[in-house]
Amino acid sequence: MNYFLVDYENVRVQGLQGIAKLNADDVVVVFYSIHADTLTFDLHKQIVRSPATIEFQKVLVGGKNALDFQLCSYLGFLIRNTMDSDATKQHHYHIVSKDNGYHILSDYWKERGIEVATVGSIAETLAHLADSAPPQENNISDTEKLLRDILPDESCAPDVLKIINHYKTKQGVNNGLVKKFASQKAGEIYRAIKPLIADKKGR
Repeated sequence: MNYFLVDYENVRVQGLQGIAKLNADDVVVVFYSIHADTLTFDLHKQIVRSPATIEFQKVLVGGKNALDFQLCSYLGFLIRNTMDSDATKQHHYHIVSKDNGYHILSDYWKERGIEVATVGSIAETLAHLADSAPPQENNISDTEKLLRDILPDESCAPDVLKIINHYKTKQGVNNGLVKKFASQKAGEIYRAIKPLIADKKGR
């Protein structure tokens, strides 16, 4: 479950780019003030299309960094509230701002086992999550799926598949495995994949 606390004074429209691509269990809290309280028609359309829960917090002004202080206070309240309500779920907290001062919060909460990231936009977070996500099953070839089933360690499957595709002979495959893995492990892998390379030259 992702929570986005948006410093709208700092990022304005650009910070909310990607909001329409969020999920129904995501939450966006936009902190704005009299200094930044307008939306473009395009952004309004994205907000309307978004399945996420979206809240707006108009902050009190009158002092330097007033919005920052109120956002930080809300973050602490949010972390306590979400952890108390359901500690079994994974909660990810993101401060959407280009203000480097927020990075100290990341360090503070990391020491307490809670990840708080500072990002320039919601879209930036979505791109990072996509890059770090495990490969989708439908993007995996049938051969790699088979390798995952027969290998002693399924995490080796992508490397083993590359070796099988690279070498034209059984000896070449064996040599490639030895180069990539320890001798004993290479032997175990070779015995497991032998039926798959029966059509290659050699014994």
